[in-house]
Amino acid sequence: MRHLITSALPYANGPIHFGHIAGVYLPADIYTKHKKLSGQKAIHISGSDEHGVAIMQNAKKAKKEYKPYVDKWHKEHKDLFDLYNIHFDFFGQTSTEYHKEEVIEWFKVLHEKEYIEKRANDQLQCQDCHNYLPDRFVEGTCYECGYEEARGDECPNCGTWIDAVKLKDPVCKFCNSKNIEVKSVDQWYLVLSKFHKEFRDWFKTNEGQWKKSVYAFVDSLSKENMVDRAITRDLDWGIDVPLTEAVGKKLYVWFDAPIGYVSNTKELFKDSDEDYLKDWWQNDEAVITNFIGKDNIIFHSIIFPMMCLASGKANAVKSLPANQYVNLEGKQFSKSKGHYVDAFKAIHEFGSDNLRYYLTTLIPESNDSSFTWAGFEAKINNELANNIGNFINRSLTFFFKNWKETGISKDKFLTFFDTDLAKDMKEHIKSYYSLMEEVQIKRSLESLMALGQKANTFFSDGEPWALIKTDMDACSEVIAHSSIYALVLGILFEPFLPNLASKIQAYFPDMDESIKRQIYQGNIDALKDYYQDSVNLVKKPKGLVKKVDNDRIVELSNELK
Repeated sequence: MRHLITSALPYANGPIHFGHIAGVYLPADIYTKHKKLSGQKAIHISGSDEHGVAIMQNAKKAKKEYKPYVDKWHKEHKDLFDLYNIHFDFFGQTSTEYHKEEVIEWFKVLHEKEYIEKRANDQLQCQDCHNYLPDRFVEGTCYECGYEEARGDECPNCGTWIDAVKLKDPVCKFCNSKNIEVKSVDQWYLVLSKFHKEFRDWFKTNEGQWKKSVYAFVDSLSKENMVDRAITRDLDWGIDVPLTEAVGKKLYVWFDAPIGYVSNTKELFKDSDEDYLKDWWQNDEAVITNFIGKDNIIFHSIIFPMMCLASGKANAVKSLPANQYVNLEGKQFSKSKGHYVDAFKAIHEFGSDNLRYYLTTLIPESNDSSFTWAGFEAKINNELANNIGNFINRSLTFFFKNWKETGISKDKFLTFFDTDLAKDMKEHIKSYYSLMEEVQIKRSLESLMALGQKANTFFSDGEPWALIKTDMDACSEVIAHSSIYALVLGILFEPFLPNLASKIQAYFPDMDESIKRQIYQGNIDALKDYYQDSVNLVKKPKGLVKKVDNDRIVELSNELK
């Protein structure tokens, strides 16, 4: 089985914040690392979404050409992901030639099959500056919820896909004029309505696979019909529509962006024996998983699946982990309003382990969550430092100090595997692994922390600092068993906290990758082949988790008030 894992293409138009990381990119990264550590073939594909009206607007404000503008944000996003240890097998760009070629292929196939048609389209036009106002070139009051800053493509408040001509009190974003009229313009449409029956037949196969809330939402949107959507715009930035009668028209961003998953996979394997279609996108043995936020559900559950199935270019998504929103101190992230945390500054100050840990606890798998500095302090100091960091440091420091020269004999480790502790550990890992397979990543971390607490309790209850004075033999067994907990935790934490996991594993002699994979899947008996006649730690342990300073947290909290 192969796993083709994608995360929503970040828009090359502004900084990545904690909501984006916790909602999409971190869980996708953790899941991919889980699959790879399990010995399964998996790739993680994403890249910058670089077309669309918002990019055009902000590039003009910044007085930059479009391509240098998106290249800047592409680099900044990739640099940030690297700092957070979020890895992609390929992270591409939709402004590239290889992407353009793939998109045009998809357009031609869908057009030949008559799933793309030309139609007259009502569009707003400003009568003062004479610009047409597609999508984000116009704002007004949402006709569904009354939100006063709805855009011409979407309402940020209620999530409705907006028909711009229905906006109340529209305002031109070029010149702020309200002198706007409706004009008729030819555009090309993706005719989703023609594929309604086939889509519904496919959609029903996902019941029980997708989150209930996502399935119910998509069911309500597509049960009776599917709405045809314009896929072209009169713009000067984007991919040209490959038709002689469509001179000056560009394919709009929501049509070309999801094809980026496919084009980026093609680019990944361009010098490989593997084929991006046969081995991945058209392979029935490849499970396609799209990690997205709830604002991307329509695109990934209806539009792109229809494009895949109707064109025959790719299989449709199988797993769709759509998360809710992460807010900041209870309100939406907003750099323009100063309600914002610089993710670059945060990672340099607190490190990737601390931030990955806290952000994982915030993954909004069923409800919106909220980043707070007080919550960050509590999670790091009371859980990661006091539970995991403290246990690893205390137990392995005791090991190194007292058996540095002689090591602990192998038989002291082997007695662990006949105990109830071993049985409990196997069951715990089995439960953890099952949760990861179900993409319940937040609960998986909670399961690991519970195992860490058991390790802490075992070490404390064993009181080796007292036992060493009266029964060296029994003491060495307590430490041997404690070190098994430490090593296993070091392996299990690898998808979540790769730096911390690497540091823990580095205290022990090198381990064969096949043994590590077996342990990760719950076969801890594989450790029997790992231990030699006597076991020594490779180096002296030191503190692994730096606690967060309360005074600094108060400062950061006050900055948001």
